[in-house]
Amino acid sequence: MSYCKQEGKDRIIFVTKEDHEAPSNAELIADDPNDPYEEQGLILANGDINWNCPCLGGMASGPCGSQFKEAFSCFHYSKEEVKGSDCIDNFRGMQECMQKYPELYPQEEDKESSSKAESDSGSASAAPTESTASPPETDSTPAAATPASDASSDGASPTDTQSAS
Repeated sequence: MSYCKQEGKDRIIFVTKEDHEAPSNAELIADDPNDPYEEQGLILANGDINWNCPCLGGMASGPCGSQFKEAFSCFHYSKEEVKGSDCIDNFRGMQECMQKYPELYPQEEDKESSSKAESDSGSASAAPTESTASPPETDSTPAAATPASDASSDGASPTDTQSAS
């Protein structure tokens, strides 16, 4: 026999095996187009921004959520010839806030440097990885013309480590 009990704000429903075997008779209610919690995409039907949209990745909440909302709203509603050119101060404020919380808002260069640091932390006798064997993208010098002492950060060139074994 199933029954229900209330504990504070929660309602606990106990059901029997027989309750689960019977088909559901629940009726679905049509979606309310004005429901602000319904996932409707970034822009709601009335033209407002849907701050609950998962496409924002949680940027509208957190310590810099208000700065993000100000900057994004300014850009969205901008009427300037170059859209958003009137929002530079808003975006600068958002960026300054995000720099105060690098653990929550990592910079692109921080991601690259941390991944390179992890790959460089391997043993020196290991074969060079792709990131250490090839020159940086900004370097126009071919890898073959680079002196052996400059080939990797630990001072050993790929040929040195290969001939040492």
